[in-house]
Amino acid sequence: MLLTKTEWIWMNGEFVKWDDARIHVMSHVVSYGSSVFEGMRIYKTVNGPAAFRLADHTERLFNSAKVYRMKINFTPAQIDNAILELASRNGVEEGYVRPIVFRGYGTLGVDPTAAPIDVAIACYPWGRYLGDDAIENGVSVCFSSWNRMAPNTIPAMAKGGGNYLNSALIKLEARSHGYAEGIALDVYGHVSEGSGENIFMVRKGTLITPTFASSILPGITRNTVIRLADEMGIKVIEENIPREAIYFADEVFLTGSAAEITPIAQVDNIPIGSGKRGPITHQLQSAFFDIVAGKTADKYGWLTPVPKPAKVAVR
Repeated sequence: MLLTKTEWIWMNGEFVKWDDARIHVMSHVVSYGSSVFEGMRIYKTVNGPAAFRLADHTERLFNSAKVYRMKINFTPAQIDNAILELASRNGVEEGYVRPIVFRGYGTLGVDPTAAPIDVAIACYPWGRYLGDDAIENGVSVCFSSWNRMAPNTIPAMAKGGGNYLNSALIKLEARSHGYAEGIALDVYGHVSEGSGENIFMVRKGTLITPTFASSILPGITRNTVIRLADEMGIKVIEENIPREAIYFADEVFLTGSAAEITPIAQVDNIPIGSGKRGPITHQLQSAFFDIVAGKTADKYGWLTPVPKPAKVAVR
């Protein structure tokens, strides 16, 4: 999905014009993928634009940076405020936010100690990640020949830029075979996740999803679905899932800030259930989209309104 340019990007505490938000080609991140990042949505609610689970995304950003020993020279509150003001300045009523922390220009080599830690945030309009009709009709996916990383090799629970080279291989392979997405197995052959989404299956009314031990990212939309399901009285189990269990599931869906809640219609050309969006998937979607649209009460405090912009330094 191509980027839609907006006016401003926040970089290291200042707002700069989109075209001026540049880094040097010899920045550490370019050679080594030494970054951590987040992806979150701004939703157009009945009360105006709002960021979804803003504090939770920022907390995960800081946790990811901690794993990679990257000290962010801003507080979580400063990052939250920058995101909200950036959305307001860019006039984004519905879109995507990409905060990224990366090792910049100053040294080259595997040891990144001397490289500065830079922080940037972009905010721009963005539509349905897997297609406009995917939410209702579902997508066709395949199991990838690429596995997720083994435990204690690359930290799967951190949202690191370099981790996503694995995701790119999964996605490229799936697209080359005509699928919208690929599902990876972990090193033990259990279902892990998509290239950029967590995965759930429904079997006889129970919601089942892989554990963190299957090299998955602790998804915020994943957590949202688990909490909504619990409130609805839907049993949720986190356990190892064999590949073949997906084929005879009643329903399967993907979750993520980009994918939101997207049903899977078929896997490896095998229809899942009826081959259409299932009732539990639909029920969870309805609850989720009603909350993010402001149609139902936000009793979890998941929505943070985008305020009017305040004056900050501009270079």
